Amino acid sequence: MSTQILMPALSPTMEEGKLAKWHVKEGDTVKAGDVLAEIETDKATMEFESIDEGRIGKILVPEGAEGVKVNQPIAVLEMEGDSAPAPKDISSTMQAIRDAIVPAVAAPALKAPLPEAPKAASTPPKGEVQKANGADPHTENRVFASPLARCIAQQSGIDIGNLHGSGPRGRIVKSDVEAAAKGSVQKAPAKAATPAAQQVPRPAAEAPATLSGIMPLPDARLFFREGEYDAVPNDSMRKTIARRLASAKTLIPHYYLTIDCDIGALMSLRARLNEKSLKGEGAYKLSVNDFVIKASAMALMKHTDVNASWTDAAILHHKHADIGIAVDLNPGLITPLVFKAETKGLLEISNETKSLAERAKAKKLKPFEFEGGGFSISNLGMFGIRQFTALINPPQSAILAVGAGEERAVVRDGKIVAATVMTLTMSCDHRVIDGATGARFLQTLKVFIEEPASMLL
Repeated sequence: MSTQILMPALSPTMEEGKLAKWHVKEGDTVKAGDVLAEIETDKATMEFESIDEGRIGKILVPEGAEGVKVNQPIAVLEMEGDSAPAPKDISSTMQAIRDAIVPAVAAPALKAPLPEAPKAASTPPKGEVQKANGADPHTENRVFASPLARCIAQQSGIDIGNLHGSGPRGRIVKSDVEAAAKGSVQKAPAKAATPAAQQVPRPAAEAPATLSGIMPLPDARLFFREGEYDAVPNDSMRKTIARRLASAKTLIPHYYLTIDCDIGALMSLRARLNEKSLKGEGAYKLSVNDFVIKASAMALMKHTDVNASWTDAAILHHKHADIGIAVDLNPGLITPLVFKAETKGLLEISNETKSLAERAKAKKLKPFEFEGGGFSISNLGMFGIRQFTALINPPQSAILAVGAGEERAVVRDGKIVAATVMTLTMSCDHRVIDGATGARFLQTLKVFIEEPASMLL
């Protein structure tokens, strides 16, 4: 018996990826847990592990191929006792791949029907377990689960070994873990696996919703003559950014609140702390952003209505301040998360954000490190930007845009004096955060930033 190895969905939003590197070749024997390939998504490069034992019969997608759709067959795995892939599996696989990649113009010439494969052997009686297909995900104490399901289970504190999978051959997928987290997991006996040729692929990530009645913008190339521009193809990261932010801007009702903060005391404290930093090992350099992250986390714990996410059924109030930090990848951006920021000191936050930024630029982040969270911070102050508005990053409900700290003329006790002022603008999802709720949050944040010692109270 042979089975198809499908392009995995390594994150909830992944629709396609690049098969960066194969770690196996045709004829290699693999077991569960062996690394088969490196898959490059729009934001990270991850190892893809085998969930079955067998021999690599055929590699269907070459190393370096881009735009490989989730659930597209990428290889054929021959199970124990096989000498060659089942004809029906190969014919259907090759036909599906040709349908996906052959241009419409050449389709009639290349889509000739393939000869009908011999019928598969009769299905074993219901009482017998089809070991070749791995119907039971817990056979021999192994747990077959997608990398994303493992990450979510670990983050949620769920023992993945107690779950039954609904994926191909009983594999545990994201929806199984989410159901367990909600307490609605069904304890049903594992069923005999369906032959690979008859398996229905799990749907790819849901495409962003569109608004009816809005016409799509015309292709910009219609307005310019060829030769007057250089066309740089959109990579997977740029496509994902465009799709997600266009969806966020059109589907989330944004509104904006702006407040000025006097950061004189913060800058003075920062300078004193940095002066005390040891040179060499253990040295540190705190940034203004480290203070903003800590102050935001403390404010979120006082205003739980802001630290929340929208769903049609309920508003989810988060128990911790998991804060996303916008990192410039030049080009592109990503928002890795500082988890439980309210429990961490300035030094820990500083070290963690530096590590996240370095690994983000090297595309070494795990999906759970940049997906989710309840709040984000985008800081363009280092570029001299005084004020700007940022787009909310779903499933979050707010993002704080941080401008540059600069000397401005302010009035104190009836006199005009110079002060170092920083402008903050918060973008809010009006479905979750009412105007007065957002205003109260910014009042608290202003107190923490203007008098950092108040965070100790």
